[in-house]
Amino acid sequence: MRKKSLTALIALGTVAGAAFAGAASADAATWTTVAAGVSYRQYDLKGAAGTTHAHVLNVDLTNTHVRLGLLYPGAVASRAAVSSLANSQKAVAGINGDFFNISETQHPGVAATGASVGPAIANGRALKGAVPDGQRFGPALPPGTNTKAVVGVGTDGRARLDSLSLNGTFATVGRRLPLGGVNQYALAENSVGAFTSDWGGVSRKRATCGTDTERAAACGTSTYEVTLRKGKVVSTSATPGSGVIAAGTTVLVGREAGAQRLKKLVKGQPVVVRYGLTSASKSAYGFAVGGYPLLTGGKSLSGLNDSVSAVRTAVGIGNGGKRVFLFALDGAAAYRKGLTVAEVATALKSLGATEGFSLDGGGSSTLVARPSGATRVTVRNHPSDGYERPVPNGIGVFTK
Repeated sequence: MRKKSLTALIALGTVAGAAFAGAASADAATWTTVAAGVSYRQYDLKGAAGTTHAHVLNVDLTNTHVRLGLLYPGAVASRAAVSSLANSQKAVAGINGDFFNISETQHPGVAATGASVGPAIANGRALKGAVPDGQRFGPALPPGTNTKAVVGVGTDGRARLDSLSLNGTFATVGRRLPLGGVNQYALAENSVGAFTSDWGGVSRKRATCGTDTERAAACGTSTYEVTLRKGKVVSTSATPGSGVIAAGTTVLVGREAGAQRLKKLVKGQPVVVRYGLTSASKSAYGFAVGGYPLLTGGKSLSGLNDSVSAVRTAVGIGNGGKRVFLFALDGAAAYRKGLTVAEVATALKSLGATEGFSLDGGGSSTLVARPSGATRVTVRNHPSDGYERPVPNGIGVFTK
């Protein structure tokens, strides 16, 4: 992907989940039209923990009037309900997205940022990189996977699973040094991260807490922050700050050895920051969101958990990337035991998916869609918290 130069309580969407007594089985379930190229159905599934209930959106990307995009509140470190995000961005349907920095009980006095774990791209623009594996929230990753994993739709119009690595530098006086992060709630030890206007107003302190292997480790004591405006140093600080970052302004935050590098910068010094997200497949993306893979080439990944059942959200891809299934389990009391990760992979395969990807679950699991003739979405599943949990991002279905 091309590089870029840098010079409380929410209104709850209407819950429209069906009364499940006598709900149709998967075989008997019928699809109902949400919009041209987009349909929805719900059905019972049998899992190791008992019967659960699935809600699925079937998106046909061969229809040129349909596209997928990132739902997000306009800032990386911000959260909102999926229904609110879908309505504000005029999506006809959607689901919740990546796992995120939901709490900071291990770091008293440090604000939870609400920012997501993995990389994110919106409208072809890189919003953020992936936090270190040891700093992630969510269940254990399947063997051989990491926080760089994404699901997205390329500029070729095909959905795929991929991996996005940060490729960034900050340069001054003939020296070019690596960036260890962009708009991330956690930075690798000894690194320097960049924060832009995409971050939001939440404190940047969290980025210097924990280690590469232990999320709950203490916050670093050697930190430094440099503010750049129009490509020049305008201020410095020994501690990370907070507040909205204006367009044209970049804040560099360093920890340990990274802090020592930043201390060499002085007011008025020119600094050029460049960054991008490079995909393992060399594809360019219109949108991408983090999580972890479940299914590839029609086969479940080895080592998927088959013992812990829970409410879950996932994405399935079929027809060579031209068919996408957005899948969320119901959190109503009768179905709350859910499925194991391994069972979700099987459920996606039964829909016709050859690739599968897990998103955040539990109280975050939410699927929304517009009823026929409506201009706003309703919540089709029952969120297990009893209300929509605010989330940092999601996958939206858009029509034109």
